[in-house]
Amino acid sequence: MRLRKLIGVAVLALAVGAVGMGQKVEIEFWHAATGALAAALTEVVNGFNASQDTYVVNPVYKGSYAETMSAAIAAFRAGQPPHIVQVFEVGTATMMAATGAIYPVYQLMADTGTPFDPDIYIAPVKGYYSSADGKMISMPFNSSSALLWYNKDAFRAAGLDPDNPPRTWAEVRTAAKAIVDAGAAKMGLATSWLTWIQFEQFAALHDLPFATKSNGFEGMDAVLALDHPLFVRHVQTLMDMQAEGSFTYAGRDSAPDALFGSGEAAMLMASSALRARVMREAQFEWGVTYLPYYDDFIAEPKNSIIGGASLWAMRRPGATAQQYQGVAAFFAYLSEAANDAKWHIMTGYVPITLGGYEAAKAQGYYEQNPGADLAILQLARPNPTPNTKGLRLGNLPAIRVVIYEEVEKALQGQQTAQQAMANAVRRGNELLREFEAIYK
Repeated sequence: MRLRKLIGVAVLALAVGAVGMGQKVEIEFWHAATGALAAALTEVVNGFNASQDTYVVNPVYKGSYAETMSAAIAAFRAGQPPHIVQVFEVGTATMMAATGAIYPVYQLMADTGTPFDPDIYIAPVKGYYSSADGKMISMPFNSSSALLWYNKDAFRAAGLDPDNPPRTWAEVRTAAKAIVDAGAAKMGLATSWLTWIQFEQFAALHDLPFATKSNGFEGMDAVLALDHPLFVRHVQTLMDMQAEGSFTYAGRDSAPDALFGSGEAAMLMASSALRARVMREAQFEWGVTYLPYYDDFIAEPKNSIIGGASLWAMRRPGATAQQYQGVAAFFAYLSEAANDAKWHIMTGYVPITLGGYEAAKAQGYYEQNPGADLAILQLARPNPTPNTKGLRLGNLPAIRVVIYEEVEKALQGQQTAQQAMANAVRRGNELLREFEAIYK
C-alpha cells in the first residue's frame, strides 16, 4: 500500500512537472493602442513571445488612455491589476503617487537581476519618467513630440516657397492667410492636441514655466503659471487668426488629425507620430518642420517635451517572481537597439534609446525619409532648463479639460483671452490642491 502511494505521488509530480514544462509564464499587458498602432504593438509583442520559450505577454485593449489608467487603478483596488499597463504621459504624476500600486522600473530590474543602464535612453525621454533623484520609475514606450505638418502643393498654389516653411508664429499666420485668400486649401492652420501643443509644448519652447516648482517636479504644491502675458498673447493670436479665417479650431485631442491627410488643412500642428497616417492618406506632396515660436520673445527656441505613453509594472497580489522576471525581460527586449529602431520606423514615434536612433540612422532611414528625425532633434536641443524637462502635475488630464473649456469660450467670443487664462489658472489650481490633499 505504501509503495503504491509513493508511486502515485511520483506520477502526479511528474504530470505536474510535464504541464509546467509545457506552459509559459503568462504576463497581462493592458494598453490603449488602436488602429495602426495596435497592429504595431501586436507585432512587437509577438516578436518578444517568439524570441524565448519562457514567457508569453498577452496584450489586452482597455479603451482610451484615460480609461486604461482608470481601469488599472480600479483593478489594483480590487486586487487584480495587470502586470503591465500603458499610461499616457499626463498620468505620470498620478501613477508615481500611487506608490503601493507600482513596481518602479529601476527596482524591478535590480530585484530580477536584469541588466539595466538608464543612460542608454534619450535624455528628455528618460527625464520625464524618472523621479526627482534620477531613478527611472516607468519604461518609456511610445514617445513623441509635436511638429508642424504642411502641404507643399497648397504652398505652391498660394505663391509660397514649399521648401521654406514658416519658422515663427508671424510667418505661420502670414502663410495661413495667403493660403486661404488664394483658395489653396479650405483651412490655413489647424491644431491637434491644443492643450499639449499650444500650452505645454509652447511653454517649453519659450522657456516659460507651465507651473511653479519646476512644473511640479519639485513638489505637489505647484501652482499654474498660465496667466503669463505670453500665454494671453498666444490665445489672442489664435482668436485673431480665427476671426480672419486663417485658423480653424477643429476639436479636442487628435480629432483634427484627419484634416491634414484629407487636404482640408494646409498646415496642422500635431504629433510626430502622425507620420504613418500622413504617408498612408496624403495624396499631395507634404513636408514637416519644427514648431513655431515668437521670435520677439525668445531668439532661439528651447527643446520640446515628450508626449505619448510609458509602461508601468504593477504590484499584483499573487504574482510570481517568474512573472516579474518576464516583465523585466519584456522591458529589456523593448530597449534593444534593433527592436527600438523597428518600433520607431513602424510607428513614427521617436526612438527611446540612443542605440535605436543610431540603428535607424545606419539603415538610412532618415536619408530616405526627410524630416523623420526632426522630433528627435527638437527634443534634443541643447541647454535644457527646469521649464523644458516636462510636467509632473497631479490631475493633469482634468487640467487639460479645464484649459480646453476656457479657450473654447474665448474662441466662441464668450470671454477675453486674459479671462480665459485667469479662469484656467483658478480652476486648475483647485484641481492641484485636490490632488495634493489626497497624496501628500
